[in-house]
Amino acid sequence: MRRRWMSGLKKFCMAAIAILIIISAAFLYGERESGLPAVSAQPLLAPIAPNPENASPASMEKVVTASLTSMVLTASTARAASEKEGDKIVYLTFDDGPSKLTDQVLSILKQEEATATFFVLGEHAKQSPELIQRMTEAGHAIGNHTYNHEYSELYSSFPRFWDQIKQTEDVLREITGVRPAMVRAPGGTYGHFDKTYFKLLEQGGYKVFDWDVDSGDSKRRGVPATEIIKNATSEKLKDEMIVLLHDGTGHEESVKALPEIIKFYKKHGYTFRALSPEQEQVHFNLAAASKSKVKPAPSADWIESHVVPNSALFGPGEPLFVEAGGVETKLAAGEYELEDGQYMVPLRSTMVRLGAKVRWDEQNQSAVVVWGDATVVIEPFKETLVSEGADLTSPLTPARFSRKNDSLWISLRSLLEAAGHPIVSFDASQEERRVRAR
Repeated sequence: MRRRWMSGLKKFCMAAIAILIIISAAFLYGERESGLPAVSAQPLLAPIAPNPENASPASMEKVVTASLTSMVLTASTARAASEKEGDKIVYLTFDDGPSKLTDQVLSILKQEEATATFFVLGEHAKQSPELIQRMTEAGHAIGNHTYNHEYSELYSSFPRFWDQIKQTEDVLREITGVRPAMVRAPGGTYGHFDKTYFKLLEQGGYKVFDWDVDSGDSKRRGVPATEIIKNATSEKLKDEMIVLLHDGTGHEESVKALPEIIKFYKKHGYTFRALSPEQEQVHFNLAAASKSKVKPAPSADWIESHVVPNSALFGPGEPLFVEAGGVETKLAAGEYELEDGQYMVPLRSTMVRLGAKVRWDEQNQSAVVVWGDATVVIEPFKETLVSEGADLTSPLTPARFSRKNDSLWISLRSLLEAAGHPIVSFDASQEERRVRAR
């Protein structure tokens, strides 16, 4: 009887040990997958050492219970450490691209499974749209770094800065379909921005992001990778870090330094994320000189026509879908307005998205739209609209014009009718608005 009892007890203990080994292995594998240091399995299995032949049932029960308790406590401790480390975030940011170096940066980020933010220049984005597409497809964020980075132009007056932001915004929207709401000032805001810049950008719906870790890779030409690594990893660590790097032409050493910078932050338990316009903006304090020497502010009329309506581009609202000539395009809230029962839309961007070609005739001060067989000549200063080649079934309705953000806006109905695509239906719901034309 005793032999049978001991045999059953041995089987029970061996089964318990097997279960513990399986759970330990699964737990350890999970730890390694999550990047945590693996906890040794030995402490979990050590209490099982007593020989079951010489142990009482009570003592064996205590051993198994102690082992299970040890495993649970160890797992809980590891999870707590993981959750705590998960709160540490680093935002790698790259300015002045895209360039030929951007391809290497994207490859490194992919290999290291790190997400980043690219503050791009409009003139470079226009030349390399495929790199912008690669950024978005890889899940990186894209911000606005102005069009040409020329300090003398950007910081001479706010309207000049605004024009470059809008120019780059249009380039990026054409490539990605999205308007970037995040802005980084070339050289940073310190000493460049005054209260007007901060106030009007925020009023226009933008978020400004500076940095708190400067890699120093743009302090002079040819900064060596060793120095860049030291600068990017020597700041006092805190829960969130924004690191400044560059992927523009001439920053080969920054590319060399990138793997070591990533390795450093991984070692210290940081998660790599992209900045988001949903976050609070992060920028330097206003320089003392900027407080005493304020640049001329734009007029109230300029602010009313440029800045005030711009915030709607990034706010909530129903999109407007326009179907005409077998093409459909989407205008976000802020890209159209409803005035006295008529949809007003920006001429160039709307028509280009519908497949038309638009050019400005400087000599005659008119906009020329070519869409299929139709040519529409628009003279905004005379408030006239002439259609050629379109199959018009009824006289044209009078066109309404306005100017916003230096763009010519026109009533959608007048524009579509002049191009030979009369509107056949309107629909509106809480989710969207839709205009269908022939």
